[in-house]
Amino acid sequence: MAVPQVAAPPGVRVKRRGRSWKGWQFVGPFMLVFAFVFLAPIAYTIYLSLYRNQLVGGNSFVGLDNYTKALQDSQFWSALGRVSLFLVVQVPIMLALALIVALAIDSGRLYGKAFFRVSIFLPYAVPAVVATLMWGFMYGNQFGLVKNINDWLGTALDPLAPNIVLASIGNIVTWEFIGYNMLILYSALATVPTSLYESAEIDGASQMKIITAIKLPAIRGAITIATIFSVIGSFQLFNEPSILRPLAKNAITTFFTPNLYASSLTFAGQQYNYAATVAIIMALVTMVIAYIVQLRGSRNR
Repeated sequence: MAVPQVAAPPGVRVKRRGRSWKGWQFVGPFMLVFAFVFLAPIAYTIYLSLYRNQLVGGNSFVGLDNYTKALQDSQFWSALGRVSLFLVVQVPIMLALALIVALAIDSGRLYGKAFFRVSIFLPYAVPAVVATLMWGFMYGNQFGLVKNINDWLGTALDPLAPNIVLASIGNIVTWEFIGYNMLILYSALATVPTSLYESAEIDGASQMKIITAIKLPAIRGAITIATIFSVIGSFQLFNEPSILRPLAKNAITTFFTPNLYASSLTFAGQQYNYAATVAIIMALVTMVIAYIVQLRGSRNR
């Protein structure tokens, strides 16, 4: 039922309420910081990618020529293919191990689960540079653990050889981030009502049936989030190959990964514009793949 409006008495001016800006006063500082540290660097990178520093004419506008060059660059495609292979192989293994650990801790049958949980998460607290240096010392076949194993067994194992260096890097990344993904999955498992498990056990469901029919569907959103983070991390692979490169110069090239390629273009080749183009292309690829993962995860829920 509509409420009738009462007209103001003659001669009385009604003061209308103006638009309130209080909401913007709260979000304004965040929007300024967001624009300064996020939007502005992206806009500047796009700007750089549209120019080229030429011997004649200086920094000139070239439109999409840098993007055309990148799509025809064999080194860029080699780097992209390498991180794509890394993503396809390493991410499922890491997430599977993290899921097994999370399920084991959540089962309630693991003795000392608090200590076990902290121990698995502890490698994530180690800085990536320190972790890579530690593993690099163990991988070196002229010193460290691998050298000792080769001396004891009379073998010639070299984890930094060109054909297996990517797997060695995957081992480092898995060791670093399995605890982080475990924490995401375990936190999701902790929110599942235990009454569901009790009802399933009363109905005679086995532990494997409880996992597949109750636990996994309940944490599908967390699995999707962990997968998206892992996809982004795979395409951003930089620290590990960059630090290991002095130990494996024949295996880790300047275009081993897209980020390493962009860094080499910037600091060694002084090709800032082309490096910005590579960065923009990788950002688009990462965004598309992450969106596909999110879309598939939401459809299956």
